[in-house]
Amino acid sequence: MHFNDCLCLGLFTRFCLVYKVSSGVGLMDRAGNWLANRAVCFPVPFPEKLEGTSHRRYFLPLQDVRYYSEECEVDLRDPIKDYELYRETCQELQRLMAEIQELKSRGIKDNASEIDERRIQSCVHFMTLKKLNRLAHIRLKKGRDQTHEAKQKVDAYHLQLQNLLYEVMHLQKEITKCLEFKSKHEEIELVSLEEFYKEAPPEISRPAITLSEPHQQTLARLDWELEQRKRLAEKYKECLTSKEKILKEIEVKKEYLSSLQPRLNSIMQASLPVQEYLFMPFDQAHKQYETARHLPPPLYVLFVQASAYGQACDKKLVVAIEGSVEEAKALYKPPEDSQDDESDSDAEEEQTTKRRRPTLGVQLDDKRKEMLKRHPLSVTVDIKCKDENVLHLTFYYLMNLNVMTVKAKVTTAVEMTTAISAGILTLSDYVTELGHPYVWVQKLGGLHFPKDQPQHTVTADNSLSASHMELTVKLLRTRLQSRLALHKQFASLEHGVVPVSSECQHLFPTKIVSRLVKWAAIPFEDYAELPYTKDVIEAGLAEDTHLYYMALIERGTAKLQAAVVLNPGYSTLSPIFSLCLNWKGERTSSNDDNIRAMESEVNVNYKELWGPKPGYQLLTNQLQRLCMVLDVYLETEPHDTSVEGPKEFPQEKMCLRLVRWEPGALEELGGGEGAGQEPGGTAVAQSTALPDMVPTLKHLL
Repeated sequence: MHFNDCLCLGLFTRFCLVYKVSSGVGLMDRAGNWLANRAVCFPVPFPEKLEGTSHRRYFLPLQDVRYYSEECEVDLRDPIKDYELYRETCQELQRLMAEIQELKSRGIKDNASEIDERRIQSCVHFMTLKKLNRLAHIRLKKGRDQTHEAKQKVDAYHLQLQNLLYEVMHLQKEITKCLEFKSKHEEIELVSLEEFYKEAPPEISRPAITLSEPHQQTLARLDWELEQRKRLAEKYKECLTSKEKILKEIEVKKEYLSSLQPRLNSIMQASLPVQEYLFMPFDQAHKQYETARHLPPPLYVLFVQASAYGQACDKKLVVAIEGSVEEAKALYKPPEDSQDDESDSDAEEEQTTKRRRPTLGVQLDDKRKEMLKRHPLSVTVDIKCKDENVLHLTFYYLMNLNVMTVKAKVTTAVEMTTAISAGILTLSDYVTELGHPYVWVQKLGGLHFPKDQPQHTVTADNSLSASHMELTVKLLRTRLQSRLALHKQFASLEHGVVPVSSECQHLFPTKIVSRLVKWAAIPFEDYAELPYTKDVIEAGLAEDTHLYYMALIERGTAKLQAAVVLNPGYSTLSPIFSLCLNWKGERTSSNDDNIRAMESEVNVNYKELWGPKPGYQLLTNQLQRLCMVLDVYLETEPHDTSVEGPKEFPQEKMCLRLVRWEPGALEELGGGEGAGQEPGGTAVAQSTALPDMVPTLKHLL
């Protein structure tokens, strides 16, 4: 069909306008819109030229137009053939475009008709491509519609499958519940079958039926259980009635006792003058025991054992309880209305943390304080001596560490002048705030911490405290008396005076020229640095807990330094002297046998210097003996003949000392048989001005 004889028509209104152009024909509606959805080819009647244009307008009634459907045509056409047509059309368009380009490039005017013809053919091919494009879009839409319909069917089938699976899962759960169902009777502990058939009556047990049928047997056992519970419920009601009667009787007795308490208080108040007159403070003791109920176990054991020992063996031992009872009660009372307090404290803590965060040092201090927290109550023990001196001991309990500590204080009957080295009155110089956790303190509280078998929890033992109470009190009283005696001696020694009691005057000669110049306390480090104290330290006789002093004794140009180790167990354990003589050189026990003999005189033969028991004058007697042996040493030292002038230390006195001798001893000393011998095997050695007697004195010393 020729292009000039065909038009593409579309239905939009009742009448349509058809325009014929020089290059082709198109279909427009009255509004001027092109219609290309549906078209037919037909001859164009009723031509009418439009004003101002080169187009012709044709009016056709719609009933004369015949339609055809491209949707139906798509079903009739083969897509593969359309694809081949599309390829051929594209190739033909390429060929025509190339020919048009070639004709135009020649520039010949006669070729215009050929160019128009090829252009018309190209337009026809373009119309074919547009038609194929529409058909492709229609096919795509139909494919999408078919896919959507299939998808809807699949979704419907999937929904049905999910519903079926849900029903299956629900049925499986119900089946599982039914299989796992447990009856309430399974939780009831029924009596055994032997007891059931033995105790249950025949009308309930029914052996003929229940022995062969388990279900009937279970029902019968449940009936018997119900019967027993009914009987027990009746007994329970009877017990409740008897309980109510007993409670009423208790209330009556409580009222009687509450009315009796005021009468007893009035009797106790009336008996107070009698208690004071007879020295029997029952009321005070009763209050103390009421307070003791709030003590922790170690302090309670200490209080009970110390009170019992004081009442039975030592009337000068006074035990009391100090501290806040209310704070002690609050430790064991559960906190009430703590939620509001905690919320308030949390709010305050949030405000404080916003303002400032605690440093690591502050946190460590808080943890240390919490770890070293003491119990609010403490026990005081006052140990009195015969001379009215009192040792005040205050015992504390560290709750988190489970140990006891003690603080000591001494009250003397006579006010004493404080000496430079008077620090020995205190048991230690550290732990001033918490007290001292001595081992004997733990034993008084019944606490024992074995080293070989460490325990996680240590409890207070009354027997341990009772076994150590008597010995510990005696040792403390002895230690107090010895320390007070030492305090008096130190006060004199620091002024250069060696006090000697009248009971000990016979141990020393009348005239002693050497004198004490200096007495001062020194630390352990200074003592250890002295070259002539190494033997004492290596022997383990000097420790950190001991007291160390330096004494200086002078006579003329001779100076004797004495380093003294004072054991805390003085006077049971004697002091130890280490000597160094500065005279014509430095002389110690390592280079001079005479200095070693002087050390043995005070360190080995200390028992005869004890004096009257308990031997508190031992230190001053040792110092006095040291002055005496220094005089003997200096006076018996041979005189240097090369030096002119009188002798520095003349032999002007005689020192006598009784010694034990064995047969032949005097012969070794240079004397004859029986020379200087007294009855009983006692020999008398004397220091004279004769030079041949000097070795004898040195040997005796």
